Amino acid sequence: MEPIEILKQFNSCYVNIQGIAQNENWLLLIADKKIDPEAATHLGDVLHYLTEAMGCVEEIVEVKFNQELKP
Repeated sequence: MEPIEILKQFNSCYVNIQGIAQNENWLLLIADKKIDPEAATHLGDVLHYLTEAMGCVEEIVEVKFNQELKP
């Protein structure tokens, strides 16, 4: 898989996970204490680390893109 494809997959995962984190049902599960309140923290951590991983891959994609632009 090429770095740009990895980045696209990471981005897709991020959007999906962020959607869960903002979903009313998810928030109600936490508010009603049907699941451990730490779950919200863990989900936030996942988004944070996914962002960090995306940043690392973005650097490779940018370098490759810039190299392709050079004559």
